[in-house]
Amino acid sequence: MRFVVEPMRLGDIPTVSAIERLSFPQPWPQSAYRREILENRMAHYVVARVLDAPAPVRASAPEPQPQSADRTEDGLFGKLQRLLRASADPTSGGAEDRGVVGYAGLWLMTDEAHVTTIAVHPQYRGKHVGELLLLHLIDHAISVGARWVTLEVRVSNEVAQALYRKYTFKEMGVRRRYYSDNGEDALIMWTDPLDSEHFRRVLEQNRAALRQRLTEAG
Repeated sequence: MRFVVEPMRLGDIPTVSAIERLSFPQPWPQSAYRREILENRMAHYVVARVLDAPAPVRASAPEPQPQSADRTEDGLFGKLQRLLRASADPTSGGAEDRGVVGYAGLWLMTDEAHVTTIAVHPQYRGKHVGELLLLHLIDHAISVGARWVTLEVRVSNEVAQALYRKYTFKEMGVRRRYYSDNGEDALIMWTDPLDSEHFRRVLEQNRAALRQRLTEAG
């Protein structure tokens, strides 16, 4: 099974929205992603496409199952995101692209790259799609001159935390009752400096290992 990571297009939004509803208890409206793509110069959003297998069928009204990821909803980044979403009505976003099985986003502010969201369709979790998306975000952060990558993650999301720690993310604090759906705390995690020798070594080791796993998988 082969995957490719590409910039998110307007036509991807309906499928992204379907994965969003499967992944988060409070999904963004489709218009929020339209605004991110068209208006937010700080944002970088991508999708993962499956190249040689049918993507999952988009559900019309799935029950939320928040298992795959977390995203920023507080502090400066959260306030800016809420402003972007304010008074936004859902829109179609264009034709559905059934090849999309995951997506991710990053905001760059000064020298910090903030991961805003990562999610993978339930049928494709455990196939390294989330790691592939994270690796792309890190590469993009390096290419635009960021010095660190930071994010928030639910304290209960141990799977995501393990992936982040693999890429040198470390817990730097806790945001109490950060998630409004259930009042759960969030861990604040930061990478080592992106230009440090240790980080670059870890990054290339993980890249090679991921390439090997994806090759062995098909």
